[in-house]
Amino acid sequence: MDPIDYYNKYAAKVFEDTVDQNMESITGEFLALLDEGDTILDMGCGSGRDSLTFYELGYDVTPMDASEEMCRLAEVHTGLDVLQMSYEEMEFDGAFDGVWACAALIHIPKEELSGIFARVAKALDEDGIFYLSMRLGDFEGFRGERYFSFYSEKELRSYLEADGFFHVEKEWITKDVRSNHADTQWINVLAKKC
Repeated sequence: MDPIDYYNKYAAKVFEDTVDQNMESITGEFLALLDEGDTILDMGCGSGRDSLTFYELGYDVTPMDASEEMCRLAEVHTGLDVLQMSYEEMEFDGAFDGVWACAALIHIPKEELSGIFARVAKALDEDGIFYLSMRLGDFEGFRGERYFSFYSEKELRSYLEADGFFHVEKEWITKDVRSNHADTQWINVLAKKC
């Protein structure tokens, strides 16, 4: 199933599973590299959980998701306008100081990742900060109804730095914050636009 169709179909469940998860330690790492009031694009914002955090802390946040149903739920949750847009449709030019992509790119086939990174780099202002998290592992393909791409730290770094768009500033591994996914690990990366 196409990821957008999946998230439209199961939007309420995804919302309930993610909206109350505490991401404070990770958002703190990202925000430490930004200035108060900076502009942030929340790619694949899902429930709007992180967009609301950024907004309440005084940042100028733009939530974005490709799923119409997730956008609707995020708008209700945050009170913010949410852009309904796929990553391939992104045409921002130096509009953001930071791009936040928390588990947002896990359904992108590896062969398409460089093109998405190019769009992220274009969206960022000079020296902009890109946060992303990807599943740690060695797998690409369908699991159930969705396509997934997992990465090693070295592999993800090579994708980020391959085209000269980004320099990795920091990377670290965390366990999934959802209690029913305790065996899942994530690679967290903070990269600066070159």
